[in-house]
Amino acid sequence: MASKIHFPNLNGLRFIAALLVIIHHIEQYKACFDIPSYYKSIPFVGIIGNLGVILFFVLSGFLITYLLLVEKEKVKTIKIKHFYLRRILRIWPLYMLTLLISLLILPQFDLYKETFNLSIELPNTFPLYIIMLPNIVLSIYGFIPFASHTWSIGTEEQFYLLWPLIVKRFQTNYLLVLFILIIIIHMIIRGTLWTLDSNSEESLIISLNIFWETFSIHTMAIGGIFAILYKQKSILLKILLNKWFFLCITMIASIAILKGQWVSYIHKELYASMFGIIILNLAVNKNYKNILEFKLLNELGKISYGLYMFHPVAIFITIYFAKQINSYSNWLIYPICIMISICFSYFSYHYFERFFIKLKSRFTVVKSSS
Repeated sequence: MASKIHFPNLNGLRFIAALLVIIHHIEQYKACFDIPSYYKSIPFVGIIGNLGVILFFVLSGFLITYLLLVEKEKVKTIKIKHFYLRRILRIWPLYMLTLLISLLILPQFDLYKETFNLSIELPNTFPLYIIMLPNIVLSIYGFIPFASHTWSIGTEEQFYLLWPLIVKRFQTNYLLVLFILIIIIHMIIRGTLWTLDSNSEESLIISLNIFWETFSIHTMAIGGIFAILYKQKSILLKILLNKWFFLCITMIASIAILKGQWVSYIHKELYASMFGIIILNLAVNKNYKNILEFKLLNELGKISYGLYMFHPVAIFITIYFAKQINSYSNWLIYPICIMISICFSYFSYHYFERFFIKLKSRFTVVKSSS
C-alpha cells in the first residue's frame, strides 16, 4: 500500500494558476479578433499568463521533488521506471487528445480555415509534438491555434525526464547546490541569448531565445529548493514560515502582479521565489491550512489540467458566439468561456483522464492527495 501525503491548498492554487492563464488568453484572443481588449492597455493582463505558468512550474517542482525525496527515504531508491509510467499516464493521454483535436480535427472545419488562414506544417510539427517537444515547435514555427500553449507541458515533461535521475544520484545537500547551479546557469544562458537577440535579426538566435524563455526548468528548481528546505527541516524555515514574512511576501507579490511589474531579466526568478514561499506556507504552515480548502476550489483544482488544455477552444467558441450576436461585453464573454472550459474539463477528467489516473496508482510508491 502506497504511503499517502497530503498538502492542503494546492488544488486551489492550481485553479488560480489556470484562471490567470485563461484571463490572459481571453484578452489576447479578443485583441486578435479586433474586439476591444485589455491585453495591451492593462499591464496586469499582459503578464498574468506567464505568471500562471510560473506558478504551475514552481508548484510542480515543489511537489515532485518532495515526493521523490520521500520515496528515496522510504525504499532507499527511486523507481525510475515507475516514475516515468506515472507521468506518462497522467500527462500524455490528455496531451495527445489535445493534439488530435487541434492539429487533425479542428483544421478540417471551414470556420477554422476562415479564421486563421494558415497552413500547419504537419510533417514537420507533428513529430515534434508527439515526442514532447512543443516548445521547439513554438520557437521555430510560431503560433499554432489550440496547440501552442502545450509548450509548457513539453517543458514539464523535459524536466521530469531528468529530475528523478538527479534526485536519485545526489545526496540532499548536493541537490540543493545543484538546483542553485541550474538557476544560475539558466539565467546566464538566457541573458546571453536575450542580448544576442536584441542585437540580431538572425532567425536561429531568435528561435533559440524563444526556446530558452519557454524552457523554464529553473523555476521548477526553485520549487525543488523549497521542498528540500522543508524535508531537511532547515533553520531557514523559521523565517520562511514566519507569519509576518509570509504576509509581506504575499503583499509584495500581489501588488507587483496588480501593477503589472515585469523586470525584463530577473522577473521569472523573483516571481518564482515569491510563489515558492507562498506555496510552502499554504502547503505546510498550519496557520493557513484551510485558506483555499473549499470544495468548489478543490474540484476545480482537480480538473485544472483540463482547464489549461481546453480553454483556447472554449475561448474561440465564445468569441465566435459573441460575434454572431454582436455583443462583446465581458459580462457575456467571461462567464460563457469559463463555463465551457469547466464543462469540457469536467467530462475529460471524469470520463477520460480518471481511467489513466487509476492505472497510474499501480506504479505509485508515495501517493499524494494534493
